[in-house]
Amino acid sequence: MTRAALVVLLLAIVAVSGVGSSAAEGSPLFFPFVVGSRPRGAECDPSYPTICLPSPPPDLDCPQIPYQDFAVVPPDPHGLDADEDGIGCESPKK
Repeated sequence: MTRAALVVLLLAIVAVSGVGSSAAEGSPLFFPFVVGSRPRGAECDPSYPTICLPSPPPDLDCPQIPYQDFAVVPPDPHGLDADEDGIGCESPKK
């Protein structure tokens, strides 16, 4: 993993975990990431730092990819983070 990808991943973890926000102290951190799934030499879009998706075209939608609950950073060219909370293709809440 490159240094830039690691920085993006750490920023995404902080954003998702609520560190520095009004989250309750002692609440567990949640890490919805698929780590280590970016193959070397692959052309992966930097908006999805923890998985490997190509930049458009073609435009991809959540049903077309095998990942859920992964980190997304702007500009999100595929539009996989509809609510813009930094998590793409979120699992249905139970």
